[in-house]
Amino acid sequence: MPASDASPLLDTLTRRVLVADGAMGTMLQAVPLSLDDFAGLEGCNEILNVTRADVVRDIHRAYLRAGADAVQTNTFGANLANLAEYQIADRIVELAERGAVLAREVADEFGGVAAEKFVLGSVGPGTRLPTLGHVPFAQLRDAYVECCRGLLAGGVDAILVETSQDLLQTKASVIAAHRAMAAEGRTVPIICHVTLETTGTMLLGTEIGAALTALEPLGIDVIGLNCATGPAEMSEHLRALSKHARIPLSVMPNAGLPQLGSDGAVYP
Repeated sequence: MPASDASPLLDTLTRRVLVADGAMGTMLQAVPLSLDDFAGLEGCNEILNVTRADVVRDIHRAYLRAGADAVQTNTFGANLANLAEYQIADRIVELAERGAVLAREVADEFGGVAAEKFVLGSVGPGTRLPTLGHVPFAQLRDAYVECCRGLLAGGVDAILVETSQDLLQTKASVIAAHRAMAAEGRTVPIICHVTLETTGTMLLGTEIGAALTALEPLGIDVIGLNCATGPAEMSEHLRALSKHARIPLSVMPNAGLPQLGSDGAVYP
C-alpha cells in the first residue's frame, strides 16, 4: 500500500512544487579528491560518506542554500552491482545509512521537516539488469532491501528509486523498499523515476504507459522521469503520465542534451 497521506512530504506535494537537488556525482567530480580520500577505491562515491563526510555535507548545504526543498543522499551506487566491483558489497547497509545520516543532519540545520526540508534516499539502478540475466531477481531485491533499511535507519523522508532502466530491476527496488519499511517499522513515501532514452522507451524497450501500468499497483506514491534527456524530450511522456497516473508526478530532467567538447560533456 502507498504511504500514509499524513506524510509531510506528500502533504507538501499536494500544495506546491517540490524542488530537489541535482546530481551529487557531478558535484563530487568538481572537488579535488585524492585516492586516499576514496580509501583506495577510486570512483566509489559512497565511500566518501565515511572518509570525507565534510565534502558530502558541504554539497548538501550548497543545494539548500540555493533554495532546494529536498536533498538526495549520496547513495546512488550503494547497491549490489556497484559495491561488488570494489569488493565491498557487505557494506551496503553501512554506507546507505551513513549517507542518509549526513543528509539528515544538514537538512535539520536548515529547519528540518518543520521548514519543509526533506531527505530523499537515493536508490540507483546499478549495472546488472535482471531482464538480461545479469543477476537473479531475488538476489538483487534482497540487496536493495539492505540499501533501503540503511536509508530508513538514517532518517530519510522518502525512498527515491531513480534512473530505472529495466522494469524488472525497478520492481525489485520497489518491493525491497516495502520489505525494508516493514522490517524497520517506518513507512515513508516511495518515489519512482524511470529513465526514457531518446528512442522514447526505457533502455530495454518499455514505454511509459507500460511502466505506469506495471509500477502503480506496486504501491508507489509518486511516479516520474529523470536523467537521459532534457525537458523538451520528456514533455510528451510527462503529458501521458499526467493523463493516466492516479498519483502525484515528479520530473528531474537533465539540463538538455549534452554536447561533447574538449573538456568532456557540456550542457549548453
